[in-house]
Amino acid sequence: MQILFTKVVHFTKLIKAGGRLREFNIRKLKHPEKEIFSIDTVDDRGNRIIFHSEKIGGNWHNVQGEHPLPVWVSEVESKIGDAIEEELRQV
Repeated sequence: MQILFTKVVHFTKLIKAGGRLREFNIRKLKHPEKEIFSIDTVDDRGNRIIFHSEKIGGNWHNVQGEHPLPVWVSEVESKIGDAIEEELRQV
């Protein structure tokens, strides 16, 4: 009998966004065809912002959900992508 293990990738990264240091919780989702990460953070009022980051053409891009993403999330898209790549190299 062969047992297959799938490593769960979940980490937290502090990134300066919108003029302050913010905590981004990043978790890899199981998807057979794409590399997708679920990301959540909070805004200045404590409201949770949840979105996905998907690898398209070698770069990571934020995919918004039902609500538009704040400008400061879009501004740090490349930093989020760099954090994901750094974590994947360590796994």
